[in-house]
Amino acid sequence: MTAADPPRDRPSLLGDCVHCGFCLPTCPTYVLWGEEMDSPRGRIHLMAQREEGAPLSPEMAGHFDACLGCMACVTACPSGVQYDRLIEMTRAEVEAEHPRPLREKLLREAVFRLFPYRRRLRAVRGPLRLYQRSGLPALVRRSGVLERISPSLAAMERLAPPLGPAPRLPERVAARGTRRATVGMLTGCVQGEFFPGVNAATARVLALEGCDVVIPRDQGCCGALSLHSGRAEEAAAFARATIAAFEAVDVVVVNSAGCGSSMKDYADVLADDPAWARRAAALSAKTRDFAEFVDELGPRAERHPLPVTVAYHDACHLSHAQKIRSQPRRLLAGIPELAVREIADPDVCCGSAGTYNLFQPEAAARLGDRKAGSVRATDAELLVAANPGCSMQIATALRRQGADIAVAHTAQVLDASLRGLGRGALVGSDSSTDN
Repeated sequence: MTAADPPRDRPSLLGDCVHCGFCLPTCPTYVLWGEEMDSPRGRIHLMAQREEGAPLSPEMAGHFDACLGCMACVTACPSGVQYDRLIEMTRAEVEAEHPRPLREKLLREAVFRLFPYRRRLRAVRGPLRLYQRSGLPALVRRSGVLERISPSLAAMERLAPPLGPAPRLPERVAARGTRRATVGMLTGCVQGEFFPGVNAATARVLALEGCDVVIPRDQGCCGALSLHSGRAEEAAAFARATIAAFEAVDVVVVNSAGCGSSMKDYADVLADDPAWARRAAALSAKTRDFAEFVDELGPRAERHPLPVTVAYHDACHLSHAQKIRSQPRRLLAGIPELAVREIADPDVCCGSAGTYNLFQPEAAARLGDRKAGSVRATDAELLVAANPGCSMQIATALRRQGADIAVAHTAQVLDASLRGLGRGALVGSDSSTDN
């Protein structure tokens, strides 16, 4: 749906589904369990029951919670069912009406009070880095103590990437050579604190390609985690703040698939807010994924050879929500001596899905192991992904399987090529997510 399309209510959206089943092979939970109510058409059937007055039972809420929101079904659907809109509406209902057990409620509240806030994440980062360097992680994992306390806490501990120093970016990075564009850059929450090297690489690549990069200090969370979890008011508040931070620039470049997807949806998030609807639509229209923008801009900086074999992972909110598939592959293919290998079943989610791997750790781990097996089958030296959640999820599964495959963002691969750093910057012993 574009900003010009009239909004549709849930009954009319539900009526688009003809229950054909084309969505089934692409739905991660149906692939795992083979249960009709854990497929898109099954969940649409439950939504229709709700529309007819059925109560929101714990079982019904469980089927909605089990959905990853990966949008693979949207790509696969021949009838154009807007399942993304339907699940967002339904999740908002679940959050408002479903009484969760106290432990689950506390966990969810802790997650949403931490991850969307950069300063809070930064405060956690130091102790977490000390913990990782202490040698305790191996002992904690062998003991299984976190699993016994909470599988979700154990998942958080496993998923945290190795942390190094976190250099801070200036408010402006000047273009190299003649300026071709001025762009704003979203630094993100998890991306900014757990993967600062991705942001640094993004800014360098944009500057080397002739862009002045503006990095507003007052930017915060874009609202992606809240939006995809049914926390509509919270998501709207984050959206307003992000719009205000970036209104002065002509283009906003985003290097996290989930964030970019949400920002491109601001027109819908704030459609009913007269004071912000027009401003939201304007920001949505000028938001670009990193690969999308650099591909549109065209190459100017010299690509140096990078003899690495990579497997490219399609992040769901990039390939399905934003329909961006060819652009990152073209950017990688433009690097001399770099070989790109495709991963089997690319449309099946890795299990990250924002907060899914925290709230549904068992299902997420199975999907992560499935994806890691497909990555290993490519015999690639490096996995390239464009979302921090995917990077953490697949890297964790690869470690669990004992696979020695590095993980990097598309921007980091381009950065290594443009600066002539060689393969060691990505797959050598000195490579790091924080570099």
